[in-house]
Amino acid sequence: MAYNSVEGRAILIVDDEQDLLDLLKYNFEKEGFRTITALDGAEGLQRARQDDPDLIVLDIMMPEMDGIEVCQRIRRDANLRRKPVIMLTARTEDQDYIEGLDVGADVYIGKPVSVPVLISQVNALLRSAGRTQNPPDILHLGAFEVNRDRYLVVHRGEEIRMPKKEFDLLYFLASNPGKVFRRQDLLDAVWGRDVYVVDRTVDVHVRKIREKLGNGLIETVTGVGYKLRVL
Repeated sequence: MAYNSVEGRAILIVDDEQDLLDLLKYNFEKEGFRTITALDGAEGLQRARQDDPDLIVLDIMMPEMDGIEVCQRIRRDANLRRKPVIMLTARTEDQDYIEGLDVGADVYIGKPVSVPVLISQVNALLRSAGRTQNPPDILHLGAFEVNRDRYLVVHRGEEIRMPKKEFDLLYFLASNPGKVFRRQDLLDAVWGRDVYVVDRTVDVHVRKIREKLGNGLIETVTGVGYKLRVL
């Protein structure tokens, strides 16, 4: 189904600030979205599993279960792991930004939230999801098996799981072995042209992939970007 219209699209908003929840609900519904809301992480995860939203807007600092744990559980859930997730937080330190991306958030937005920017990011992520094609579910890279259906890498029988964007980046590079990509090319291909993320996002994800799979798979091309080594 194409994502060229918001009609009928469901957005799950999880935040313990009732005023912000009401504001976002009002503005999303004014744009034509259907909204689902939750005031804490545990309820948010339950609603995600129950209502199958098209996208999840998730605050980090919440009672019961924080947004980091909720996002981790979403990425481990076979029915939810491919859902776009936007994280909201008042914390703006680099480590918080990196932690949000590491657990699989697609976009990280600081508070106070700009409603037009948030809606633009939602639309961009849904368009990007709608353009996703269906390449082979399993790619083989020497001793590594990259399994897109299960969102994991298998190395000599050992299963290696990684957050969604790390996997998406690895899978994209693995689909184009030996080809050099600029950071902006990778941002456009994996995050989408309409989603604003900084260049260092690619570097962070490459570093995390290397920590899990070793330094031999993804090569740095100095002054240009990255490529996956032909095995």
